[in-house]
Amino acid sequence: MPSNKSVSDAPIVQFTNCRILRDHQLQREDLWVREGKILNPEKLFFDEKGSADVQLDCKDSIIAPGFIDVQINGGFGVDFSLATDDFKSGIDLVSRKILSHGVTSFCPTLVTSPPSVYHQVLPQISVRNGGAHGAGILGAHLEGPFISKEKKGAHPEHCLRTFEAGAFQDLLATYGSLDCVQIVTLAPEMRRSSEVIQELTKRGICVSLGHSVANLSQAEEAVQHGATFITHLFNAMLPFHHRDPGIVGLLTSDKIPAGRRVFYGMISDGIHTNPAALRIAHRAHPKGLVLVTDAIAGMGLAPGRHTLGQQVVEIDGLNTYIAGTKTLSGSVATMDTCVRHFQEATGCSVETALEAASLHPAQLLGIEHQKGTLNYDSDADFLMLNDSLCVQATYIAGEEVWRQDASGM
Repeated sequence: MPSNKSVSDAPIVQFTNCRILRDHQLQREDLWVREGKILNPEKLFFDEKGSADVQLDCKDSIIAPGFIDVQINGGFGVDFSLATDDFKSGIDLVSRKILSHGVTSFCPTLVTSPPSVYHQVLPQISVRNGGAHGAGILGAHLEGPFISKEKKGAHPEHCLRTFEAGAFQDLLATYGSLDCVQIVTLAPEMRRSSEVIQELTKRGICVSLGHSVANLSQAEEAVQHGATFITHLFNAMLPFHHRDPGIVGLLTSDKIPAGRRVFYGMISDGIHTNPAALRIAHRAHPKGLVLVTDAIAGMGLAPGRHTLGQQVVEIDGLNTYIAGTKTLSGSVATMDTCVRHFQEATGCSVETALEAASLHPAQLLGIEHQKGTLNYDSDADFLMLNDSLCVQATYIAGEEVWRQDASGM
């Protein structure tokens, strides 16, 4: 009788006594993993006549897909918008440290910066798989500099740019290269933004609308040209108005092209968005909600002064302000905290809260066949969590890359 070695010599690991998030439900099943992928046990039993080489008792944990953070500016003293000689070691540090937050993939995010910063930093960001060395890098998120002066938030005004005669060529000249870029946030009301959105979309880059004074029809036009995301909904955009709801109106717009879904980021840290606003957004468009941290270099550090690109920011508790002002500038929240706060604030199901940090960002980036789910043949990037949604262990490609020790650290 053929053994489980008939297809591959790699060991098969069976995770038992767990509740797996699959098909939007927590299901009492075992999880089977081989060579970094999730196996279909029926195929294993009936086609290969195989069995597990290793069994792991999960002690009734929840197993959920790894979290994906598509907007994170840095953390632990590392600022992705600063061109430093040791940039690579900085990004390595953040990718390693966020494993404890349940993040298995992320988009390092650069805020509005001078062209020289993009030209120095972007060549040092490369798309890579995660592993024991840290979370995987899906590509950079460039937030600015093609944004509104009125809604610049924590972005330095002297670095803001508009699209001139060259439009897309202006963008290329500013960034230097789009090789590792996954998301670009821009203000859709800017002249010639439509052609830029089309060019970016053609290259497989996700266009996000944010830091903008766009009205609803300008936002709808941007979506018709290919934009699919809204950067931190409610923050740095016109407030909802019943006669012209602005970008917020995209959540219930009837002008979205058939078959297209607009996603929107939410910083669910209890600071950036009132719980009532979080509930309104979630109830209006639950399948589009993507949790993001928008974390800055000060995440994981003591309160005090830190940087966000060209600006100095002050951390006071969970609040982060541009020094000397009351302008919010990113967050110090961790992704697991955002998931718990989101569930608490909205009263949504555990499954819904977990999918907002895993399935939805994967769908936004078009990678839901590999990540963000625990479907058969997808990447075995997953978390073990307790019923309070605290991360107990993080796995990438089926290998344990972080585990909470007995002291709770």
